[in-house]
Amino acid sequence: MKKFQIEFLYKETQTLLRKQIENEVAERPSMNENMITNTKNLSAVIPKDNDGYCTVYKMDCADGLGLMTVYQVFPGIQLIYNDFEAASCEWNEGLDKNILEINHCREGREGSRLLSGSCLYLGEGDLSIHTMDNCAPEMTFPLKHYRGISVVINLKILSKNMPEILSESEIDLMGFKEKFCADGKCFIMRAKNEIDHVFSELYSIPDCLQKPYFKLKVQELLLFLCMVDVSQEKQRELYTSPQVEIVKEIHRKLVSDLQIRPTIEELSKEFLINTTTLKNTFKGIYGQPIGTYMKEYRIKQAAVLLRQTQATIAEIANQVGYENQSKFATAFRDVIKIAPAEYRKQNVGE
Repeated sequence: MKKFQIEFLYKETQTLLRKQIENEVAERPSMNENMITNTKNLSAVIPKDNDGYCTVYKMDCADGLGLMTVYQVFPGIQLIYNDFEAASCEWNEGLDKNILEINHCREGREGSRLLSGSCLYLGEGDLSIHTMDNCAPEMTFPLKHYRGISVVINLKILSKNMPEILSESEIDLMGFKEKFCADGKCFIMRAKNEIDHVFSELYSIPDCLQKPYFKLKVQELLLFLCMVDVSQEKQRELYTSPQVEIVKEIHRKLVSDLQIRPTIEELSKEFLINTTTLKNTFKGIYGQPIGTYMKEYRIKQAAVLLRQTQATIAEIANQVGYENQSKFATAFRDVIKIAPAEYRKQNVGE
């Protein structure tokens, strides 16, 4: 399929999307077995209708909760809303190499470990594509908060029964695996306006328009990916598992006692890690430089103490690592945008 044809179809999809939403044309797709049942943390399955089009899966993770709302958009294609307030979610082994997962991170951060041992992290607005068998059976959420969308594509099912709307678009789904995941690779695209355009509207679509809208948005996403030149995309950096584990240990040390303020050089010597590697890996996992991250972490902890305790502002400042109350007040205004005393007045009793 030539590039100009793809671009034409991409534009046509926009027009078709508007027309079908206006007409509210909805055709119930055939169902296929749901892959989410392979999740170790699965605690409840809540059908939202009578034909299996929408199902909510509740996850009781070791340190929090998660919800995965699954829509069967086409036979072999699922659209999944992921909402987690947890540090991780585990899967069972043995996922299929012929299942592609496209992930979009809306809020928070999401991490995966590839079979090669390398670790990748998505930040807000990033997109990734990988085969389900190429990742270790665990998703991690370094900020203990994650919201995003996954589009899961079962190539085996689609090879036997390609939806008509996708056949007419001449989208080579069978070629996606080779294009984006050749040699066990995982494709990552940094946040950009084109990705935001595809996904942003999916977070606010009315229930009554979901079915026609989801079909066309999935088609739009696939057409967009057809136009992507993999060689021109700057990839997210991958980190080795040992590096990631060391930096996680450093993170635990930093947040366990906010009154201590070790320097990067001190942390480097204690944990036997190069300072540049430490700084780069920390930012890759947690999304910010160490100093910026810890400033926000301290202030957010201070906000909790202001809401939930009767401690004085000076006492709270000291608890989160500020000996100087004036510096604490300045930092609080930088992060929360109002003074500590005003924040307490507005949020007392929460």
